[in-house]
Amino acid sequence: MKAVIMAGGFGTRIHPLTISMPKPMIPLINRPIMEHTVNLLKQHGITELVLLLFHQPEIIKKYFGDGSEFGVRITYVTPLEDLGTAGAVKAAARHLTERFMIISGDLLTDFDLSKVISFHQKNAAKATITLTSVTDPLQFGVVITDKKKRITKFLEKPGWGEVFSDTINTGIYILEPEVLELIPESKNRDWAKDVFPKMLERGDDLLGCNMKGYWADIGNPEAYLEACQDICRGRVMVTIDEPSRSTKERIHISPEARIDPETSLFGMVVLGDNTRIHGSAQLTNCVVGRNCQIEDDVVMEDAILWDNIYVKAGSRITGANLGHLVRIGRNAVIEPGVVIADETTIGDDVNIRANVKIWPRKVIESGSTVSNNLIWGEKWRKCLFEGAVVSGLTNVEMTPEFSARLGAAYGSTLPKGSFVLAGRDAIRSSRMLKRSFVSGLLSSGINVRDIKMISLPVLRYKLTTFGEAGCIHFRQSPNDPAVTEIVFFDDAGNEIPSGTAKSIERIYFKENFRRAHHSEPGSIEDLPRIYDFYREGFLRHLDSERLQKSAPKVVLDLNHSPAANLLPDLLSDLGFEVTELNSHIHEKGLSVAIERQEDALVRLSRIVKALKADAGFWIGPSGEKLRVVSGNGRIFPNREALSVLTVLVCEAEEEGRLVVPVSAPQAVDALAKAGGLSVQRVRSDGHSLVEAARSRQVRFVASIEGRFGFPSFQPHFDGLFAVAKTMELCARTGLSLDQAWAKLPQHTYHHLPLPCPWESKGGLMRHMSEDSVDRESSFTDGVRIDTARGWVLVLPDQHRPVAHLFVEAAEQADADELRDIYHTKVSSWLEELASV
Repeated sequence: MKAVIMAGGFGTRIHPLTISMPKPMIPLINRPIMEHTVNLLKQHGITELVLLLFHQPEIIKKYFGDGSEFGVRITYVTPLEDLGTAGAVKAAARHLTERFMIISGDLLTDFDLSKVISFHQKNAAKATITLTSVTDPLQFGVVITDKKKRITKFLEKPGWGEVFSDTINTGIYILEPEVLELIPESKNRDWAKDVFPKMLERGDDLLGCNMKGYWADIGNPEAYLEACQDICRGRVMVTIDEPSRSTKERIHISPEARIDPETSLFGMVVLGDNTRIHGSAQLTNCVVGRNCQIEDDVVMEDAILWDNIYVKAGSRITGANLGHLVRIGRNAVIEPGVVIADETTIGDDVNIRANVKIWPRKVIESGSTVSNNLIWGEKWRKCLFEGAVVSGLTNVEMTPEFSARLGAAYGSTLPKGSFVLAGRDAIRSSRMLKRSFVSGLLSSGINVRDIKMISLPVLRYKLTTFGEAGCIHFRQSPNDPAVTEIVFFDDAGNEIPSGTAKSIERIYFKENFRRAHHSEPGSIEDLPRIYDFYREGFLRHLDSERLQKSAPKVVLDLNHSPAANLLPDLLSDLGFEVTELNSHIHEKGLSVAIERQEDALVRLSRIVKALKADAGFWIGPSGEKLRVVSGNGRIFPNREALSVLTVLVCEAEEEGRLVVPVSAPQAVDALAKAGGLSVQRVRSDGHSLVEAARSRQVRFVASIEGRFGFPSFQPHFDGLFAVAKTMELCARTGLSLDQAWAKLPQHTYHHLPLPCPWESKGGLMRHMSEDSVDRESSFTDGVRIDTARGWVLVLPDQHRPVAHLFVEAAEQADADELRDIYHTKVSSWLEELASV
């Protein structure tokens, strides 16, 4: 049997370790990662190897040769272009005429491969995917199998809302040669995204073999250091060239290495050829390569040193990785998570702070403290985006310098010469940071249409007309007045997807900015008629004649937002009688505490009742969120407001579709069915909701947090239009908001946010998936189970260590019982996962 080793990746995620070598050649215990894979294959009788190369292939060929030195026979295949994981294997098809294995050249595992092969043979599978369970499944392909081990569901690199198990695809496959017939010649194809889903559609025998043991995808510097530490702590056994000093110790010293009698070695220590340890140096769980010099009084723990490194006296290195030809001065302190790439010189008394990455051939002057990545600029933090939003403490984390770099990173993802809309709320700090961001855009050759202070729905409405490649909006966080948020939108006005966010992050962290020529920076221009354009569309999509006749009387709490410049006049033009509250625009920022918002709603309710108004509305600072108060002063929670608006839409419309999250109340379905409409439930994130709302059949879209949209005008959430549309629907149906509320089915709804560590989320969803077997269930967003008495949804939070438990039933007793049952189940599952 042959094995195909995938060894052609660029290794960009593990920079700076792979600047000068391909990822499979990164040293792991003083030999390349891929050599450990070759040894594992050899242990299981696989000695015919096909190596698929692409990036820096000559380095791999020079080291492994024809394979005879390693007891194997190697055939090299180097495609002329990047064909993807499956396309590259297709390029080697002439060497694969019988059953073969595929394995990555940059993973570390001790799986019993013979057991996987036997499983494949016994089940007569066309393809077998080796599976295992991990604590964080987000970076891998999540897989679920039935009782016969047939794969039934496969999702590549999901978000937490999509996770239905912690069982993942390890990238180790056993394939029959006819599977290659599914891959076209010289086309870019991926196993997980293209071939395996196609096999599922065809009903081919695609099986999963679940393996226990050690498995690590060495995809980034953190994973590399963790794999090295796992070896040192005995969590996985590998072949070590250097002989052990005794049978009782895990000290491996090359015969050519030398250590002084005063030197102390603890745990597992590996010393390569011609390495010299001087004086009272102390090493604990360390791997030191060839030709290294460690001077007196150096203390190292969990450190990985490659070849030709010099560490001078008194230095402290903990949990760090030093590349080839690195020089460390006296009394330096290297903290955990640091990666120092090849040929870098660190001066005396330097402190490299935790998790800093230093690219090759840098010089750090003596006495420096390095707290950020050194590439050719600086790094701020590891992860920027939560969904489509970047946030940080104003002028502490979210600084003008950070904002400018982020603008340059965003601009570098767009075609040169594109136009971007830039808007903000009324707060001064938003203006300051937006100006810095715009300078970054200009530096990358992007033109900016600066809208200045504006409500977000107006900005997104402009994007529906095309002409811009995207949009950014700066605002004070609705949850913390000390935080500024930047929201990113695509060319259609939707929140950017995670793939776009990751592209921006990659450029930001690598600082691989596109710099425009000095004669070609972007330009700034105004867009003076943007309000007129919005006004025309706003009025055109409402029944102005009916509104003029009904003359709704409303009270608006404008929340000191830019909506105050627009919404009252629009409503007056439609015949509304408007009473305005908090219409003065503040620039210095406001408290946005939940208690203050609730106080504002109570005050709004009293005024509505005192004025005998038809309704009251509280407008969110960005103009998207809306809180609704009835004529009788009833303050509708967001969930009730969604249901009340659903009543009005279903009474007014004869056909169409409603788009809501999976967690929306069941009343939506009952009301839609009675009115002849349909319901589409999608993921709860704004991007998914708005994408679904683009269909012409959609009459109403809503989130569970009080954002509403009417796609006849625009598919995006728009609190301004929702005010007018709500009163129009009341006029069309003859129903007040209180009467609409009275039509709601009286169900009991529970929502419990439960603490859930990040590493337990995948396991929790696996337990929930197993609990859903043989029941009516869905996996659109989390795992939802429908029972005869009600429904239950467990949904991992995308951005916090929390899992949400939603329960709804027609009878309160049923809802309470379901809540208690699943609260107990989830708690016990989490306790079990924590004890593993």
